[in-house]
Amino acid sequence: MNKLTKAEEEIMQIIWEIAPCTVADIRNYMKEKMGLKKPPHSTISTMVRILDDKKGFLKHTAYGRTFVYEPAITKEDYSRQSLKTLVRDYFEGSMNRLVSFLVEEKDLSLSELSELVDKLEEEE
Repeated sequence: MNKLTKAEEEIMQIIWEIAPCTVADIRNYMKEKMGLKKPPHSTISTMVRILDDKKGFLKHTAYGRTFVYEPAITKEDYSRQSLKTLVRDYFEGSMNRLVSFLVEEKDLSLSELSELVDKLEEEE
């Protein structure tokens, strides 16, 4: 799976939330929901075409000159793959090292860790 740049990931987050959508829908979302200045149509259009044609993250349907975009990969699948890559690249492939790191950095409390253990035990 291809990796997304930060800007591409921001666009995908929007598309995952509002799809199916057009470039105009994405621009309006950025202005109305995110409080950002509306980016140029050409900028978003170029990014979306890269996500569609070159990276395979999107698929589209053409209605005349208007393209309607939908994700070709779910947010969950991308999250899963990104986490696996993070664990492989930074924690020697060990989820245990990742969890230990989160606890040490105080990003995961002991009660949250306990909840995770309980959930894992329920699934077994």
